[in-house]
Amino acid sequence: MHTYNLTYLFKGEPRDHRFELKQPGLSPHEAALHLILLHYGDGENSLVMPAADASPTEILQQARSLEITRVEVHPGE
Repeated sequence: MHTYNLTYLFKGEPRDHRFELKQPGLSPHEAALHLILLHYGDGENSLVMPAADASPTEILQQARSLEITRVEVHPGE
């Protein structure tokens, strides 16, 4: 497992979250997708999720529209 520490703004407020994932790298758009799932992933909000074939740019745009911004990925130890 790989640990990733994310820092970001959610609705203008600084936040951080730690993910442990199997994948050996985490790009900003992948991190944004994990944060969308974290904040909006319940069944009632499935319409806010990006399409399965969304490009990295589209995922980041969707995150911005949901007020998830300034996503930074910091590899953990």
